Amino acid sequence: MIRILEPRLANQIAAGEVVERPSSVVKEAVENSLDAGATRIDIDVEAGGSRLLRIRDNGTGMGESDLALSMARHATSKIDSIEDLEAVASLGFRGEALASIASVSRLALTSNTRGDSAHGQQALCEGREMSVSVRPAPHPRGTTVEVRDLFYNTPARRKFLRTEKTEFGHVHEVIKRQALSRPDVAFSVRHNGKQTLQLNAAMAESERTRRIATICGREFAEHTVAIERQAGPLRLWGWVAEPTFSRSQADLQYFFVNGRVIRDKLVSHAIRQAYRDVLFHGRHPAFVLFLELDPAGVDVNVHPTKHEVRFRDSRGVHDFLFGTLSRALADVRPGQAAAVMSQADSDTGALQSSMGLAVGGSPSFAAGNMGAASGGDRSWPASGAGGFQSSPFQPHSTVPQPEFTDGTADIPPLGFAVAQLHGVYILAENQQGLVLVDMHAAHERITYERLKQARDGSGITRQPLLVPLTLAVSNREAAIATEQAEELAALGVLVEAVGEESVICRELPAALKDADAELLVRDVLSDLLEFGTSDRIASSLDELLSTMACHGSVRANRRLTLPEMNALLRDMEETERSGQCNHGRPTWVQLGMTDLDKLFLRGR
Repeated sequence: MIRILEPRLANQIAAGEVVERPSSVVKEAVENSLDAGATRIDIDVEAGGSRLLRIRDNGTGMGESDLALSMARHATSKIDSIEDLEAVASLGFRGEALASIASVSRLALTSNTRGDSAHGQQALCEGREMSVSVRPAPHPRGTTVEVRDLFYNTPARRKFLRTEKTEFGHVHEVIKRQALSRPDVAFSVRHNGKQTLQLNAAMAESERTRRIATICGREFAEHTVAIERQAGPLRLWGWVAEPTFSRSQADLQYFFVNGRVIRDKLVSHAIRQAYRDVLFHGRHPAFVLFLELDPAGVDVNVHPTKHEVRFRDSRGVHDFLFGTLSRALADVRPGQAAAVMSQADSDTGALQSSMGLAVGGSPSFAAGNMGAASGGDRSWPASGAGGFQSSPFQPHSTVPQPEFTDGTADIPPLGFAVAQLHGVYILAENQQGLVLVDMHAAHERITYERLKQARDGSGITRQPLLVPLTLAVSNREAAIATEQAEELAALGVLVEAVGEESVICRELPAALKDADAELLVRDVLSDLLEFGTSDRIASSLDELLSTMACHGSVRANRRLTLPEMNALLRDMEETERSGQCNHGRPTWVQLGMTDLDKLFLRGR
């Protein structure tokens, strides 16, 4: 027999969707504070949040009637129609948060809309009957949400809470995300009476950069590339870490859509694709990125926690993210890094642009034009990827070897070679100090980028399969093969549907004639279904070119003359992504004079 659930039971079911742990309460309350225009938010936590959570803001506040109504289910001031729901511009909008929190805690809500604290009102609600009582209570303009004894009436859920330290860690992470998204808001956090985080409002660029360094760590801030690009309705800005500043786990990844922190498979795929051939295997990139677009272009109403979104033009968003990030990672030059590092030394706020010229820091990215380096074909292999000419590098006749005396010479970013160490490393001197270059790794990247350019210039050559490959697929895969036939052909794959659940592959890229054709086609169709695009072909071709570049690059123990070493340094400065080899390892590091002085205890 079908029954209508009693309100208390329905509220607790809703609470199970919204309130997973103390950090869930903090997230909902802080989002409401930000929607209310708060410029300062203070959070007090006791016992990891299970005993007390108090979130106080200086926002617009609520009057007596709104205060009581705010604890009712599906009560909100943020949407009023279907049209509003299709273009949500606020962080909170479901109207279930406070009701769900009240059903599993002892909730007190105190607020005031005026500057006079005597006009405050307080609403009290406990989980049993969900009755709300309102009484006068002094309070400055703004709102305080006080949640005590979380899950006191649902012991089965309370026992799933972790240790106090773990739960507070989750609370702290939520606040960090909100603080990253809103640098203009001041945040204060106390746990068991001890101050754990104090962030002043950051208005100037240097202040915003200091906040990034405080939350994500100074090392992250010192090894990032600043990004800002707009294309039509899409705008992306923020910071991405250099590939050699990578993580063993995905714990330093923050992505915001219209100020809302999200986790999205399409976004993750686009970012991984941008880092594909510059990141060491098994490592994860670090980033703080903000995507802005028309609220009507993204559906945020797909999950109760609002962590997941759905883009209306998913392929357009994917291509925009991938293109922006891959271009940014390729475009930064060593010269930019050195100049910005000097500025950062004089301005401690300018952390986001210092490109890692420190001991143990990652090398900067050498970039340049989309074409090959401007020095002609001095390091091209004689044929294909192997078989070098007698000298793989020809010197630049126009660049003299200067004397490092008064620092006024026109010194390139990577300086000039002074020696070769054990036939493996090049030692060079630049304005900052000592540069160490892995000879083979650097030349491998140079060769790889030129092979890619040659491929892109001539296009992908297709080769018919001796026996066409017929595959049983799903209805959706067969349909996508028909819809994306032109795109697949441009990738060198000729696939056509021959039934509702069958496709036939007739041609593949000639360079991949020895690949597993069935696996490749299935993976490509799967990517097209999930992300609207696929990089499987490009990735496979790049792997092949990477192998060719590795075998065609100058080997260890190959003795180079100083002019040849200098030619390699100039090539690095002109080649995209030359800060890493094809496998994501660094190709060069910088030891500044300060670093060398520390090693030898000079000045102590």
